[in-house]
Amino acid sequence: MTDSHDFEAVDRFTAGAVGEPGRRIFLFQVRAGTTQVTVKCEKQQVAALTEYLQGVLADLPAVDDPTPVDLELEAPFEPEWVAGTLSVAYDDVSDLIVILIEEVGEPDDDDETDLLSPDRTSLRVRLTRTQVTALVAHTVALVEAGRPPCPICGNPRGPDHACPRTNGHGPPR
Repeated sequence: MTDSHDFEAVDRFTAGAVGEPGRRIFLFQVRAGTTQVTVKCEKQQVAALTEYLQGVLADLPAVDDPTPVDLELEAPFEPEWVAGTLSVAYDDVSDLIVILIEEVGEPDDDDETDLLSPDRTSLRVRLTRTQVTALVAHTVALVEAGRPPCPICGNPRGPDHACPRTNGHGPPR
């Protein structure tokens, strides 16, 4: 049996990173009451979710009173599983934004439909527009806090960066 979570309401849904830039581990984390779930993800997943949520919020009425929310990760930071697909929906009846995170998986050799199995581990949260507005502001800062991009190829710069556009001779300094 899988350990899926389906939250109707949450106290906090956030994304964060543990470690130094260039070696950070990105996490999604949700807390509802005493239940906390942490899922490992990629920086690109956080960035893509943020960009998509910005578009969703742009199509909805602005939040009147964006209450400041603490969106820092809470210990323990040990992820339960690794995020694969992310899905977003807007429930106009309840005025909530629904985020579904499904566990990454590989199909069995015999059955390629395994990736779409209803038995896959997942995390579903329903968030208010206020929560999503705070999340977007937080995750924009989180993603931008990493290593600066190479001005030539756009990949993160660092001591181990070999710019593919300069044939591996390194980025401009």
